[in-house]
Parts: sequence; C-alpha cells; structure tokens
Amino acid sequence: MKPNSTLSLVAGIRRFGPLLGAAVLLAACSSAPVPPTPPPWTPSTPPPASCPDSGVAITGGDVSAAMGLRALGIYLTNCGTSDYAVHGYPVVRVLDADRLPLDIAVSNGSAPVSAPDSWDTPPEPITLRPGERVTARILWRNTVTDATVVATEGHYLEIAPAAGEPAQIVEPDGVIDLGNTGRLAVNAWTVRP
Repeated sequence: MKPNSTLSLVAGIRRFGPLLGAAVLLAACSSAPVPPTPPPWTPSTPPPASCPDSGVAITGGDVSAAMGLRALGIYLTNCGTSDYAVHGYPVVRVLDADRLPLDIAVSNGSAPVSAPDSWDTPPEPITLRPGERVTARILWRNTVTDATVVATEGHYLEIAPAAGEPAQIVEPDGVIDLGNTGRLAVNAWTVRP
C-alpha cells in the first residue's frame, strides 16, 4: 500500500466511520419487536363469576386522587338473564377493615365535597339488557382539619343499587381516606363510555 492511499483510508474512516457506526446501530434497532398495544381499561374488580340473586353485580374501579380530592367509579352490571331497571343514586356505606359501618354522611350529588360538574345530572330511568352496565361516581376529600381527631379510613363499601335493594360489598383498589371530614358524595347511575 502506498503512503498516500493509507492516509486516504484513514481520512475516509475518520470522515465516514461515525456514519457507518450509526447505520449499524439503526439496523440493529429496527429488528427489535414492537411492544404490544396495552389492553383497553377495565374496572380493577371484575364482576363475580356467579351472578348474585338480584341479577346485578356491583364492582369498583381504581381510586383516583388529585390534590386531596378522591374519586372512585362504581359499576352496576346486569349479569342476569332479563332486563333490569335502575333509577336514581346508589346507596353507599363506608366500612372499616372489619367490615363495620363508619359514621359517614353520604350526600347525593357532588356537593358538599366538590363543585358540581358533568356528573351532576338528574337521575334518569335506565333499562339494562343482560350484559349492559351503568356507572356512578363516589367523591371524598382526604382533609384533616383537626389534629386531635383520628383520620377515618374505610376499606370496603357496602353498595345497593337503590334504597330497599340488596347491598353488595365492594373492596376498592385503594383506601377511602376521608381525613376527618366524615363526608362522601355519590353521583347518580348513568351510562358512560
């Protein structure tokens, strides 16, 4: 090899070497498998395998927390074989870790826990065919206004589709951390995507 051709080779490697290295890395990366599309969101607690005698199953989603305001979606699914009529607000009681009721005031509508929003619509009668579901929302605040009062923490919810109907126990994916407010708000059953 002549001295000039050696210098030309070295100069070429210096000039195009980084580009060749990048091309090799890109080729290696392009053969990596594409990650799968995540499954669509579903409630964290699926309906029970067997349908209750009432013909409806009540389940809860994840607890959503933001700046002290908490929200939990609850779902009523017609798991029976005939139509089911629902109208109004779910009846909710907060239970402790031993499933004993806590002294909590429950109001229909977002107030006094939060300002009214798109969930605060008047209840309407809804007929669910088998397999269909409705949802409602439960709101509370984790607010401590008095350090001498022990903060309340619920672990279960007892939920009935309406007054006088059989209740079911729901274990939310997260605690009901009410601070010492002693208040819970419930929105009406509605059809939402």
